[in-house]
Amino acid sequence: MNKISSSSVAVVIPCYRVSAQILGVIQGIGPEVGWIIVVDDACPEHTGDVVEARCQDPRITVLRHEENRGVGGAVMTGYAIALALPAKVVVKLDGDGQMDPGLIARLVEPILKGRADYAKGNRFYHLADTAGMPRLRLIGNAGLSFLTKLSSGYWQLFDPTNGFTAIHHWMLAELDFSTVAQRYFFESDLLYQLNQLRAVVVEMPMPAAYAGEPSSLHPLSAIGPFLRGNFRNLARRIVYSYFVRGFSAASVELLIGCPLVLFGLMFGAWHWWASIVDNTPATAGTVMLAALPLVVGIQFIVSWLNFDVAAEPSRPVHPFLNGGRPDV
Repeated sequence: MNKISSSSVAVVIPCYRVSAQILGVIQGIGPEVGWIIVVDDACPEHTGDVVEARCQDPRITVLRHEENRGVGGAVMTGYAIALALPAKVVVKLDGDGQMDPGLIARLVEPILKGRADYAKGNRFYHLADTAGMPRLRLIGNAGLSFLTKLSSGYWQLFDPTNGFTAIHHWMLAELDFSTVAQRYFFESDLLYQLNQLRAVVVEMPMPAAYAGEPSSLHPLSAIGPFLRGNFRNLARRIVYSYFVRGFSAASVELLIGCPLVLFGLMFGAWHWWASIVDNTPATAGTVMLAALPLVVGIQFIVSWLNFDVAAEPSRPVHPFLNGGRPDV
């Protein structure tokens, strides 16, 4: 791995109830990072004060929110400051010690080499890395990850809800900060936003560190908000990608498949209920009239899904931004 200049990387650390871990996290950040932006998100433990009082690292800037905005709001505040810096890549690193700062150089490498616009950690690449993950959190993360794949269009990601991320400066400048979710849906919503910009996203294998510290995100309690957010983004992505920005055979498959499935389900459910009420078995013709549209509609939707998986962005966008000027 080539040595990374300290002028290439800035790190944003959102902080909420992490006063016991934050100093160790900062200490682990290597010389490849030129700027460390600590965002105290109205932390009741006053993590920002702890950093200012006990850390002498000249790279640190401490920002404070008067009111809690959630992890997304804190990161976006840090991103806004990072945009004014000459850093090429901006890393988001949690302050709870679950992410190894020593992996930052590996995380940013594909972006600096022009192979990606955005990089994320992946805790599921090696099976052994999940051994220490609480089972409830593992199940919850698996469910949330599938929903995020569906809504974002990044089907090849194995850990889309991972918060250890890096983004190219020019790609970050393309984002509309006002439209990105500010709380725990932030990582998933950001992937949807990046897909609309056709950004290339890659993952870096990493271990998950759990030392018994409490998580402020409880996956099962987050299912409701994540369901709403992901299905909203799925609908927006389908409309924009398949009917506004472009129209293809996959668009036709959706137009045919969805009504057929809906008709088959409604027609079949209606006659099934009528047969129960009247105690009269449905005829073979009725069953076929319900089953045939359902089967054909599902085939159209599966065909669309195959197209959607293959359409995942594969060519980095950031080299074509900033007026096409080279990344120096």
